[in-house]
Formats: sequence, structure tokens, C-alpha cells
Amino acid sequence: MIQLYVSKKNFDTQKAERFFKERRVQVQMMDLKKHRLGERELQTLAAACGGLSALIDREDKRVKEHPACYYDRDSLLLPAVLEAPWLLKSPIVRNGREAAVGVQPETWARWAEGK
Repeated sequence: MIQLYVSKKNFDTQKAERFFKERRVQVQMMDLKKHRLGERELQTLAAACGGLSALIDREDKRVKEHPACYYDRDSLLLPAVLEAPWLLKSPIVRNGREAAVGVQPETWARWAEGK
């Protein structure tokens, strides 16, 4: 099952929801405000996406004000993200051990074909 991890409702999140809904692919929505990520789950997502720093939304104004935005080591980022999941880009789309950050319709289409 495909999981959508969202920390904020934005256009990219809406695009992901619409993409899977149009293809009738069942998704599980994980609102990070309600359901916090565990350490192991966060590490799995980071490994699939190329490191924890790839998951940080460094373009967001609120995130730029947080010191974690300027960390470059995963050992420093991990506790910060566990405490403040709003630092993550939205959406993070997960299919088993694979994951994609942001809008990636080519990757999503490949996953949707495999349902």
C-alpha cells in the first residue's frame, strides 16, 4: 500500500492525492501533526531518499528560522525532525522500501502500475 506522509496541506500534497485518486490507487494518509514518525521509520525514509537532509524543506520560511535547517549531519537532524516533523518536505510518498519526496509523477506512475 502506498503511504502519503504530509506535514502541511499544500499544492504538492493535493497533486499527490489527486494523482492516486484518479488512478484509483488506495493510499494511506499519514498526517505528521497527528501521527509522529518513529526513529526507525524516519531512517528508512531517509535511506530511500538519499539521506535525511534530502527530506528537509529548506525553502519554507518557517523552516529557515529553525537551526536544524543548517545542520548537515544526519546525527544532528534526526532528533530535530523527530521533535518537529514540520521540518519535512511535503508530501513524502512511500511504497514499501521505496520513497519519493515532493511531486514525482513518473515514480508514482510506476508504482501505480504495479498496484
